[in-house]
Amino acid sequence: MFFFLSKTLYYFLMPVTWLCLVFTWALLTKKPRRRRQLLRTGVFLLWLFTNPFIVNQALLLWEAPPTPLHSIRQNYDVGIVLTGVTNTDKKPHDRVYLDKGGDRITQALMLYRVGKIKKILISGGSFDPKQRLERAEAYLLKQVLLQAKVPSHDIIIETKARNTRENALNTAKILNKQFPRQSYLLITSAFHIRRAVGCFRQAGIRVTPFSVDFYTIDKGFTFPFSLFPAEKALYKWYVLSHEVIGYIVYKVLGYA
Repeated sequence: MFFFLSKTLYYFLMPVTWLCLVFTWALLTKKPRRRRQLLRTGVFLLWLFTNPFIVNQALLLWEAPPTPLHSIRQNYDVGIVLTGVTNTDKKPHDRVYLDKGGDRITQALMLYRVGKIKKILISGGSFDPKQRLERAEAYLLKQVLLQAKVPSHDIIIETKARNTRENALNTAKILNKQFPRQSYLLITSAFHIRRAVGCFRQAGIRVTPFSVDFYTIDKGFTFPFSLFPAEKALYKWYVLSHEVIGYIVYKVLGYA
């Protein structure tokens, strides 16, 4: 039940859903005054949710800022990479297609190359009903690292997790068995780091967060361009809303 709710609840709370409801209500109501009020509300919400400056400021408050490499004073035994970054539906299946979030694996590779992490543990399965290993995201990202000449013995994969809670629980079993009481660097998207760290803490694993895959820019307000609508802003609101809702649900259930 939790898995179903975690994947469907946010659809009913997305900004685009609010917009559809407001405009649909305006279309169906028979009261002219209410129709005008709903149309005004809808237009305002449309401007709000397509304004790039506003969503950037909201995301800046939520995202964990990047960690300067020079501030990493120690080398970590294991770098933990959470998946959700491949396009498994693209053909031909003779390569790995990285989606938005591919920064997770490329930054992990960079950290490995500069000696900040000694091993790379990738956690993430798939929605394949047959649970085929070759469709698991962790397996696919391992192929990326192998092609980048990372030795196989430095790559560990966990291929069953379907959400952040399962990432933490399944990874904890591997760490406690193979790398007990060592140092761990958690590598995931900046918007996702709060929930991920909370899940690992609840699983009894102390991790140091390393944010990647940023949706924000550091640029401030620029008149008049910051007032213009942009379709990408609506998608960023989707990302932020999805994560905030997920974080709240995890908190309420005691998962993070």
